[in-house]
Amino acid sequence: MRTLRLMRLGAWHSAPPPHPHPLHAWLTDRGSLTARLMLEVPQFNLVRIQQRLQPPNQDERRELKVRMHEYAVVREVLLRDGTTPLVFAHSVIARANLLHAWRGLSRLGSQPLGAMLFQDPTVSRLPMEYKKIDARHPLYRRAAAITPVVTETLWARRSVFIKQGRALLVTEVFLGLPRAQALRIE
Repeated sequence: MRTLRLMRLGAWHSAPPPHPHPLHAWLTDRGSLTARLMLEVPQFNLVRIQQRLQPPNQDERRELKVRMHEYAVVREVLLRDGTTPLVFAHSVIARANLLHAWRGLSRLGSQPLGAMLFQDPTVSRLPMEYKKIDARHPLYRRAAAITPVVTETLWARRSVFIKQGRALLVTEVFLGLPRAQALRIE
């Protein structure tokens, strides 16, 4: 019988990819990614993939201090330019926190989470973390299951938002650049 071991997925880092990496400005922007995309992408749209109770990923569990067999609310959306996926966003909140500070999250539907986070003066954002993920990471595999992933690695950023002492973890996996910016880089 083969024994499965939990693979340590590697640490998230406080430093983004060095400039002039094409995603550097997108990864390091501390404002609302959704709001920026809405300004720069004429055909911007958001597609809600799911919102349900499920066990968080191993690194998310540690970040949110969720116990081993405890479930969390996971919300996933695609931010797109027309039909072209740009960002796979994955948000996780401990179930108990949904009943308190973050109760509005359950009513978002297809509305952007960013609007809720950046318009509420009681919400604070902890420093962002960055990671290059590949097929070993569950978020890479999840993104690849939803939309074609054309590179072996993807850049992701994440940060914790705090409201009334309760945490919400948002991870954004960058699938591509907006068409206008991709044309300027080439």
